[in-house]
Amino acid sequence: MTAAGPGAPNALAAGDLGRRLARRRNRLGLSREETAARAGVAPGYLQYLEEQPAAAPGTGTLLRLAEVLGTTITELTGGEADAPPGPGRAARHAEFTELSVQECRALLSTHGVGRIAVPTVEGPLVVPVNYSLVDGAIVFSTSPGTVPAQAAGCRVAFEVDRIDDVFSQGWSVLVRGLARTVTDPDEVRRLVEGSYSEPWAGGRREVWVRIELLALTGRRITV
Repeated sequence: MTAAGPGAPNALAAGDLGRRLARRRNRLGLSREETAARAGVAPGYLQYLEEQPAAAPGTGTLLRLAEVLGTTITELTGGEADAPPGPGRAARHAEFTELSVQECRALLSTHGVGRIAVPTVEGPLVVPVNYSLVDGAIVFSTSPGTVPAQAAGCRVAFEVDRIDDVFSQGWSVLVRGLARTVTDPDEVRRLVEGSYSEPWAGGRREVWVRIELLALTGRRITV
């Protein structure tokens, strides 16, 4: 399939359209009815798009939805899933602000994927991990011998961020802390029960690492 216009995807099956529509709409605080009215579609049709994996709307409908949701067709359809964030140009009137500790903790508590910088014999290495925030500490599970497992006993850096290419804005939170392996069976059980998500990589991840926060800073760029 050839692109029907600027920003049109080469294959609509490249991403989960319904999930991306609903997530973007909820992030903007829009109801399904509000979004449908602004895009000129029926609420029932928008529900169909969000709930049916086989839905394949036309480019015109996608363009209107993308405009209402402040994004692009490519992003809605997952066409940039394999591209690194940040290719958009800087905004003309951007504002840079430092985040408070309370704001940093709130952003950390949303959970997700972060990057941990680990000192190793080969030099510092940075790898992504699925993490949770439990009792004010960052926790994640991994396997013995992996780079994240080597963080135990070390001072490490841990970073999470959100980049919005459409609006050229975003935020980042940086943690500096001391990592240790969790060995107490009761604490391990509590972490298993309280963790937000299992590692995306799958497999057995039985080593739990806890990062006690020593310093917490963050920054935000808004337009």
